[in-house]
Amino acid sequence: MVQGTCSNAGKSLLAAALCRLLARRGLRVAPFKAQNMALNSFVTSDGKEMGRAQVLQAAACGLAPDVRMNPVLLKPTSNTGSQVIVLGQPVGQMRVGEYLRYKPTAWQHVRQAYRSLSAGMDVMVLEGAGSPAEINLKAHDIVNMRMARYARAHVALVADIDRGGAFAALAGTMALLTRAERARVGGFILNKFRGDASLLDPALTMLQKRTGKPFWGVVPMLEDLRLPEEDSVSLKEGLTPGLHSGAADGTADVLDIVVPDLPHLSNATDLDALRDEPGVRLRIARNADQWGAPHAVILPGSRNTVDDLRFLRRTGLAACVLDFADQCLRHGRGALVGVCGGLQMLGAEIVDPLGLEEGGREAGLGLLPLGTSLQAAKRLCRSNGWAQACLTGQGRQQVWGYEIHHGQTSPVTTVARQRPDGLAQWACAPVQVVMADSEGQPLGWGLCDARGRARVWGSYLHGLFDADAFRHAFLQGLRHEAGLPSGPKTVYSLGPELDRLADAVESALDMPAILRLMGLD
Repeated sequence: MVQGTCSNAGKSLLAAALCRLLARRGLRVAPFKAQNMALNSFVTSDGKEMGRAQVLQAAACGLAPDVRMNPVLLKPTSNTGSQVIVLGQPVGQMRVGEYLRYKPTAWQHVRQAYRSLSAGMDVMVLEGAGSPAEINLKAHDIVNMRMARYARAHVALVADIDRGGAFAALAGTMALLTRAERARVGGFILNKFRGDASLLDPALTMLQKRTGKPFWGVVPMLEDLRLPEEDSVSLKEGLTPGLHSGAADGTADVLDIVVPDLPHLSNATDLDALRDEPGVRLRIARNADQWGAPHAVILPGSRNTVDDLRFLRRTGLAACVLDFADQCLRHGRGALVGVCGGLQMLGAEIVDPLGLEEGGREAGLGLLPLGTSLQAAKRLCRSNGWAQACLTGQGRQQVWGYEIHHGQTSPVTTVARQRPDGLAQWACAPVQVVMADSEGQPLGWGLCDARGRARVWGSYLHGLFDADAFRHAFLQGLRHEAGLPSGPKTVYSLGPELDRLADAVESALDMPAILRLMGLD
């Protein structure tokens, strides 16, 4: 079991690396995290919801995602409440006190899921959450040492040395654990190290003598590792100040794509394939001063669409979005794209009769004549279909992905768009279906310019840019309009990056010692 001294220590990726290494040895291995808290989630083939980290770990094992790998998922909706998802299905919105009372039931589901999943495996790779030494949370723990004890798992304790204080964090964590919990810790791992690891030897020796636990290795900082992040934090850090994929500062011939920062940004993995494209600069804009002159803008998903819409207005980003839409439609170049919550923001209004987010009624940006009502039933499904030629100018393109939303969106009567300064500018033209599933049901709507190209459009389909042909056609259309050279056709695949991760971790860790402890030598 991989546990950490803090959040974002690298537990998820180290667990994925171990999954890959064990799978490459021919073992039947599966990941498991009892309880995950994340805004990003994934929909399985049977229409159930689970955390993205375990989806990546499943891919490392060569397995299809299974909700038993992450039986409890918490999706924060505020600072004190979350939507609780158990075995892929939402069971309700709960504040902290309510969830604590629900914890015994959650623990039953966790144990059942682990027993069922592990029965068919040779090895299980478990992941903890945060730190096992959070003494204010230990009484209700179901994901760290309590889970390790139930699974009879040995624990690798990981510290992030890049942020500083790693040795104190390891020593302090061990001091706050009980004697039985300390006995479960098999060894330490330092993660995200930059420089000459031999300089750490005196400190490693001292801490090993102090705790009686060996260091299993020092994993280097792996730059530009192109694997999905579980939450938007790492994405936002990576996209600030906004240079990526070889798009150096001042470089010409770069396609510039802006993503407005959202406090509740979710499913940031929708952006991964675009981020990895050569010659594409994908950057976050946190206020109007960072807007610049983008070729395209993507309004991403949101776990609290209404609150994020208000954020856009407070920061001046809403005005930037509206001005950009005007430019796209009038000059016939560029694209403003909304995904899921971003699609809802582009519409005329969002109604929340049940109080799932903020409650009441909120005016949208008014760019698309669409109305959204947030309903109790949550749509969870895999979808595939076709993006119409108006999105790329290069013929229909196949798309696929997943839907995960409470919103029910449909066209409404033509509405006047209101700028943030209250001045009505123009009325929306009739909306067009720009993307449909295999049965002809709408997956996306858009507003086209005079030449029939969709300039403002949105879709509920998460992962649509993972489709290589569609992504290439979309980017090529933008490049052509901007007078930029064509880009190469690329393939978005996790396999090579998972192998790169596994190779780096294998060379850094004392794998023979770890395998001996697991009884696999």
